[in-house]
Amino acid sequence: MLWQALASVRDLGRLHDIASVLIRYGFGDLVQRFGLSDALEDAGRALHWRDSHELTHLTPPQRLRRVLEELGPTFVKLGQVLATRVDLFEPEWIAEFSQLQDSAPPVPYERLLPQLVEDLGGPPEQVFAAFDPEPLAAASIAQVHRARLQDGTEVVVKVRRPGIRPVIEADLRWLLRLAQLAESESPELRTFSPQQVVQQFGKSLRNELDFAVECRNASRIAQQFEGYADVDASQPRPGGGELLQAAPLIVVPRVHWPWSGERVCVQDYIAGIPGRKLAEVDAAGLDRKVLARRGARAVLKMIVQDGFFHADPHPGNVFYLPGNRIAFIDFGMVGRLSEPRREQLMALLLGLVQQEPARVADVLTDWSGDGAVDHEALVAEIEAFVEQYRGLPLRQLKLAALLSDVVAILRRHHVALPADLSLLVKAFVTLEGMGRELDPDFDMAGEALPLLRQLLRERYQPAALLGRGWRSISELLGLLTGLPQDLSRLLRAARKGRLDIHIDVLDLRRIGNQLDRAANRLVVGIVIAALIIGSAIVMTVPGGPSWLGLPVFGLLGFLGAGLGSIWLILSIWASNRRDRDDG
Repeated sequence: MLWQALASVRDLGRLHDIASVLIRYGFGDLVQRFGLSDALEDAGRALHWRDSHELTHLTPPQRLRRVLEELGPTFVKLGQVLATRVDLFEPEWIAEFSQLQDSAPPVPYERLLPQLVEDLGGPPEQVFAAFDPEPLAAASIAQVHRARLQDGTEVVVKVRRPGIRPVIEADLRWLLRLAQLAESESPELRTFSPQQVVQQFGKSLRNELDFAVECRNASRIAQQFEGYADVDASQPRPGGGELLQAAPLIVVPRVHWPWSGERVCVQDYIAGIPGRKLAEVDAAGLDRKVLARRGARAVLKMIVQDGFFHADPHPGNVFYLPGNRIAFIDFGMVGRLSEPRREQLMALLLGLVQQEPARVADVLTDWSGDGAVDHEALVAEIEAFVEQYRGLPLRQLKLAALLSDVVAILRRHHVALPADLSLLVKAFVTLEGMGRELDPDFDMAGEALPLLRQLLRERYQPAALLGRGWRSISELLGLLTGLPQDLSRLLRAARKGRLDIHIDVLDLRRIGNQLDRAANRLVVGIVIAALIIGSAIVMTVPGGPSWLGLPVFGLLGFLGAGLGSIWLILSIWASNRRDRDDG
């Protein structure tokens, strides 16, 4: 229960804030259902229910977005993570979560300076040739300042807000408790897997707090684009032939490790046109169509070829450079895909683009796992969905919309995407939206198809087949080599009586609890019957204390039997209600 968690007194104030904001925006039923109001009263706080008629014009997704905004940076970040879970939430919820902006007033330089001196090893004015105390931008976790290294390199210095980690850790503790309550108290919320979502969010947010992780992500993606070129990488010479561009097509800011760590990140300054300022793109004479194609190919390469990708390629994280080049910044949120998952993804995308329903159905049934899913119904719906696009020209296919529709089918069948794919779908939707802003005729499916075919061809080349076969043989030999040791350990454990066999049966605990409750009711029923029979006998025996002419012990026996009967009836009623709610 929640009041058991109130031993952590330091978090009580935050609990009061959370409950108050929920009530103000019309989520008072959740506060009562989760026991928050009782907990706050026990803690000596009184909740004042306020009239929320002025909020009745807001839809539930809009109200929840307002709640997250008021609760501060941790909850804003949570909303941004929820915006990636298109497999759990309907489009109207995703649209509201996507509007959450991570911004905050800057920290005064005087407060920031002691932490900077500690992290840099000296005052910024001595470490750098120049340092601007006025921030370029400020967000909930960090703010960014411009500086210049001693060798003249222009850089940005990203600094974590002082004292932000304890605040976020307190919020994460309460979020996990609320998620546990949601799963235990609310069947409708249980379908959203709140504990899993909060655990995933906590891991992502702790990574964002550690700027060394972000720096390593940037360095890894920079390595992926070393020597990168695509079909647009060359420009024709006036006299014929081609002149390869010397500058890289895709730019990732270089990390300056001597001054980077957990709380500070120093990277090259990108002097380009922000992705949101399309008028400046036109004024600079850049080609929007080329930018859209290059950006799409770069992100597709990261996803399907490298398996390590920028998970939030929105316009705020993209800059356009002379020569129709593109720079990506802010690698706090990245996605990872294993090789088997990339193969499944390629098969899925090819099936969607080439209208092959069997290929799409095979992948999605693999993703559904061993859960209680009607596979025949799922496959039938997928085949009907893909068939409706058969014969449609490739240019008219909207890949992001196709993926969103596929995810909606999974959601209707209560199939959640694997955790490593939720960021992927969000990245595809964001990428295609950016491409169409640059070029209304942008063809995401047409850009993806050649790369997918190329990667599949490479996968089935003799060298690739030989490499995979050798790995399989090596794994098999390793298994056979270790088999005698495994059998020896198994036999020793059996001789010593330490061999434990664990069998997991679906819903075994629930069945055990039901049997336990049934046995308890049976015992209570027997005791009630014994009380009734015993009291009836006592009533016929003369002597002993009496009240209103009736034996007191007989009356007490009947009273106990009556109370036991009431408890038994209420217990059966409550159990039936729980079963209906769970069903």
